[in-house]
Amino acid sequence: LVEVTDPVMEACRLALENDIPIHFIDRDTKGYPRVREPFPDPYAVSKVGLESYVEIYVKASGAARRGQEDELREATMAFHLKELAQKHESVLAVVGLAHFARVAGLLDSPLALPIGRVRREGVGLANLDPDSAREVLAEMGFVAAAFERERLEKDPSLDRLLLHERLLEESLERYTRETKEGVNPVRVSVLRRFARNYAVLQGGLVPDFYQLIIAARGAMDDDLAYELWDLGSNYPFQEAEPTLPNLRITPEDLYLGHRRIRFHRRLRKTRKRLVPIPVKKRPKEKRPGEWKEMWQGEMICSYPPEDVVVEGWGSYAKKKAMAILAEENVRVSPFTVSLLDGIDPKETIRNWHTGRIYVKEQLPMHGEVGSLVLIFDGDEGDEEKFPWRLTWLGEHDQESDMAFYSTSPGENFVGPGISKCIHGGFMLTYPPRRVYDIWRDPYFNMAKNKPERLLLAAIDYCRGNRVVYVAEKPPRQLLKSFAQRYGIKVVYIPIGQFSPQFLKKLSLFHVLDGHHVRSYAR
Repeated sequence: LVEVTDPVMEACRLALENDIPIHFIDRDTKGYPRVREPFPDPYAVSKVGLESYVEIYVKASGAARRGQEDELREATMAFHLKELAQKHESVLAVVGLAHFARVAGLLDSPLALPIGRVRREGVGLANLDPDSAREVLAEMGFVAAAFERERLEKDPSLDRLLLHERLLEESLERYTRETKEGVNPVRVSVLRRFARNYAVLQGGLVPDFYQLIIAARGAMDDDLAYELWDLGSNYPFQEAEPTLPNLRITPEDLYLGHRRIRFHRRLRKTRKRLVPIPVKKRPKEKRPGEWKEMWQGEMICSYPPEDVVVEGWGSYAKKKAMAILAEENVRVSPFTVSLLDGIDPKETIRNWHTGRIYVKEQLPMHGEVGSLVLIFDGDEGDEEKFPWRLTWLGEHDQESDMAFYSTSPGENFVGPGISKCIHGGFMLTYPPRRVYDIWRDPYFNMAKNKPERLLLAAIDYCRGNRVVYVAEKPPRQLLKSFAQRYGIKVVYIPIGQFSPQFLKKLSLFHVLDGHHVRSYAR
């Protein structure tokens, strides 16, 4: 393969640009064995320098085996170099590092050209298909493209770690744009550590392309892994209409040691029915913008199945909060005369050296959760990202009153009168039909941002003595003090304790342009 990052190709390009003659000195070999040399990670060159890197490698590989074909190749290279040195004032030789020391040692001895092929017929050039380039290039397309750009700008400041960081940032930007979700910085930090540790386990200083993709899928999801692969494997400098014949090859054709990865970007659909049944197809706009022109937004309502999901999460979050409080409300003491509520295994093992048994006592706990707050977005309610603010009252006793901020309705349509929105955060409070519009209530003006306003409203309208606050960061101490004045305890639960897939489903909701839309919204 002719690649821009191949040292031989770079030497040829430099020679052509500077009108320097090119000579190929290696032996024409067929069936040369694939040998995996124990090279250190090339990234070490940027830290220890090229000379130290080469010197250490030559010392370590001095006793390495070499076959007859290696001896013939090295003798051929040394013979051609001696001839060129007699014709030219100076010669730059580009040879493989494994052969460097032995070729240099042969230059001082008399040599004869080994017998071998000097001309080969039936050789041609072809353009590598763009899809093949994503699979068979020795260097991922993103790095190769960066090398080409830096080469044109005559500023070869290429640090592989910085390139990986730039690739990750661009992938995260595209991921956010496509999924309309915020990115948790903690997960990004986990991704970086995952990739670094994976590289170290495989004997490298810097992760390779495969390790980066696996780290993205492990720390985030398949959507980010796909975006990383799509950006990283793309080489943009290929001709749209190549003059050479196009060639589609696979890693198997080149006998490359390859690893496969499959992306599951969405849930698998059930198999198609063998007998077709009448299905009402989803409507489409007759012209772009038709549904937006029809949107009125005066009698909006929610989509009931999504309300059920939200209320289900509220019930689960209340039970989880009470379970956390129950664990905090346990007193552990040494066993004396009563086992109380049973033996505490952890504390007993921890103090095994003392020979004492510890028992636990579950203290009574009163009250219940009256309100919940869930903050999805880590930007603390960015105005441009989530400009829409609303308070929705429950339609029946099984629903809660809800206040939220989100993306604007009437912008993204999935059907006539059906607008898709993304939650930035919301508040639920029970029982329903009690909440005034919290976004216009001056009583909550002490809040610094929208998440704090939701929490203040949750405290004010709470009928119980517990408020659950689920977010990336805990609330300020000032808000906890405000709650204590009401006799309410704020129970903070990190959002990372909930499934990312379920949170993604929970953040998405639809606004219907009137109750009549519910008849066909499904």
